Amino acid sequence: MEICPVSGRFPAIPFRFSQSLTDFSTQSRRMSPFCLKVPSNIFRSDADSGQLESRMFILGMGFVGQFFAKELQRQRWVVSGTCTSIGKKKKLEEMGFDVYVFNANEPDPEVLNILNYHTHVLVSIPPVVGIGDLMLRHEELLKNILTGGNLQWLCYLSSTSVYGDRGGEWVDEDYPITPASELAKARLVAEEGWLNLGCDLRLSTQIFRLGGIYGPGRSAIDTIIKQEPSSEVQKMRSSKRYTSRVHVADISQALNAAVHKPSLGKIYNIVDDDPSPRTEVFMFARNLIEKKWPGQIKQARSLDRVESLMPKGSSRDGKRVSNARMKRELEVRLLHPDYRSGLQSIVEHIDDSFLYNPPS
Repeated sequence: MEICPVSGRFPAIPFRFSQSLTDFSTQSRRMSPFCLKVPSNIFRSDADSGQLESRMFILGMGFVGQFFAKELQRQRWVVSGTCTSIGKKKKLEEMGFDVYVFNANEPDPEVLNILNYHTHVLVSIPPVVGIGDLMLRHEELLKNILTGGNLQWLCYLSSTSVYGDRGGEWVDEDYPITPASELAKARLVAEEGWLNLGCDLRLSTQIFRLGGIYGPGRSAIDTIIKQEPSSEVQKMRSSKRYTSRVHVADISQALNAAVHKPSLGKIYNIVDDDPSPRTEVFMFARNLIEKKWPGQIKQARSLDRVESLMPKGSSRDGKRVSNARMKRELEVRLLHPDYRSGLQSIVEHIDDSFLYNPPS
């Protein structure tokens, strides 16, 4: 199924994956009257080829963005990105990244101009209900600044929520799209917008539909240890028979694979092999904690009271999301094919100091 008309446009447009990465100063003058000091390490070149090294710009360095950035850093990429506050900027800079405080609702052309010194961009800024994708509200500004630049690859992080509640059926990327929530509808519109922008800029453009994201510091293990109450979204997830999820390490390796397998307008479901109910996941997590720290954890309110907190008649089957295309085309071999593997890895790397002094 085509979710938008962009796919039919791609074949006639050569994309710029092998474009020469030269003459930045000339291009910058042509694209924007603004000037922003560019970090000197952005011009680091490969000693053998004389070419500039791969450079990733991450719009929205949150949980996924930071994890992926660290992996790229280990591979000697130059990584820059955006955040929303001075405090976050300081933390990210201490981790070795060039970071810019950025308001997507009023994007600074100087920051956008920095994108032209990068070969790849990852978009990890969610849309806002009632407003839409904040960046795409300034689509013409983006086009004007980025046209003729050095970007080769663009990936937008979306969500499997665009499929809606499918009564427990298996869904893949060609399944009819019926988003139910306003946020899911906004996600779908954003997908189309980024695909169109990538097409216009002749970039390799991919959409990642992510399942529920978890990982170190953000998992059922952490929720139970911190004794956090369930959010409204979590309560709704608890009513589903099936919930697809994915460990952040597997998102990172899928992104890494996509960088090396550029494509025109491809959509990938990024999930593990085992869609399971949230209550089952929390039961397993609590058992892991009790085994490692016997008698140290109180009953988790977020788990024990979940049934009483659910509205009557709200039970839904959800959907089971297929990752076959991700495995086949990106050749991803999951590090954590189910929540058991992922949670086991998380609890094994938690020391006793975390138990008694969990981060807020």
